[in-house]
Amino acid sequence: MKHEFEVARSAALESGKILLDYYDNDYKIDDKGASPMYSGLNPVTDADRASDEYLKSTLTSEFPHYGWLSEETKDSPDRLSKERVWIVDPLDGTKEYIEKVPMWVVSIALVENKEPVLGILYNPVKEELFSAVKGEGAKLNGERVSCSTETDPSQMVILNSRTETRDGLWLPYKDKFKELKGIGSVAYKLGLTGAAKADIFATLRPKNEWDICAGHCIVNEAGGKMIDLNGAEVTYNNKNTLIASGMVAGYPKAVDNTFALLTAGDSERAYG
Repeated sequence: MKHEFEVARSAALESGKILLDYYDNDYKIDDKGASPMYSGLNPVTDADRASDEYLKSTLTSEFPHYGWLSEETKDSPDRLSKERVWIVDPLDGTKEYIEKVPMWVVSIALVENKEPVLGILYNPVKEELFSAVKGEGAKLNGERVSCSTETDPSQMVILNSRTETRDGLWLPYKDKFKELKGIGSVAYKLGLTGAAKADIFATLRPKNEWDICAGHCIVNEAGGKMIDLNGAEVTYNNKNTLIASGMVAGYPKAVDNTFALLTAGDSERAYG
């Protein structure tokens, strides 16, 4: 796994440079259309595509027998027969990228038999590199990190979606946590949770595998876990890549307590 890690890490850093080259310049923005994960614009930019092209070329040429799944690449059923699959979001947090809010990352994961075994998240604006390899712990810029061990929701800072907050999905829970902190990029939220920059992460809307896979590996290796809002473990390289129920991640007992709180009043939840 050392070779895979070094290649993926180098690719993430180079992809970050590509994205920064576009960041303060003119680029084309298209709308991919309605999505169960978002309200309003579902954008894709020239920067997303350039990052994806670089990552796909780099990772698939170095590891030609591994499968490939990316938000910006047309999916192929070939990956379903592969033991190992790269699962990539070349720019997670495109809305934030467009708005010049530094809450976006390059996300690269490697899955083996449906389980994330390598995860890298890179925020080039803040120069933050989150990384993990199964069995080797999680790191932020080379320093070991672990999840917060706070388990009382009333004392937790929870990272949630800016869009979900704006759309009112978190109103039923605004007094249940110490602080609801809206952050862009699902992947970035997971990295921050693994590094104990907050106590817990949750989303009430569906997410795709590429949004969460690398961050899931980081949380796992930081001593945490992730479950969906049906209480099931999240797996990868599935035919249907959408995790429809939302999810929660962090220190195991904190996840259990947050899950109980969020699912106690399912009638109050809206998935928009």
